[in-house]
Amino acid sequence: MNFRPDSRRFDSADIRPIEINQLAPEPARPCAVDLLQTVGLRPTAQRLVLTQLLFGSGDRHVTAEMLYEEASGSSVQISLATVYNTLNHFAELGLVRRVSVDGSKTYFDTNISDHHHVYLENRHELIDIPASLVQLGALPDIPEGYEVSRIDLVVRLRRKGRG
Repeated sequence: MNFRPDSRRFDSADIRPIEINQLAPEPARPCAVDLLQTVGLRPTAQRLVLTQLLFGSGDRHVTAEMLYEEASGSSVQISLATVYNTLNHFAELGLVRRVSVDGSKTYFDTNISDHHHVYLENRHELIDIPASLVQLGALPDIPEGYEVSRIDLVVRLRRKGRG
């Protein structure tokens, strides 16, 4: 497998990168408005800010707390509960993908294509692995009436010699 933990996968997006001082409800940013309206969501000031932060600069992995911290620099007041609700709503709509690294931490991934992850335990960081680099063996028998919808693989890495 040709993978380096120091490499990053950040593809450029159609939405141009923004500065935190650009995050304001007026004028509404066309790409964020279009994205929200396409999935049937009303483009509130809070959703516009969160959409711009999430999708404005390529693929990324964020927790609700990380996104809340970023959003706190905007002129729009956003609560942590609103960030959680918005991220979970985006996940239900297929705009982001939930990635659980343990029972208490969930990341939201803007790259919704078929891929897996490496989790660097000491840095609390997720890195994409193309699905083509992972070979899965045989799966257990699938019960009748069911099919595999997706396989999520998270490879956890830690530095040698650390517990």
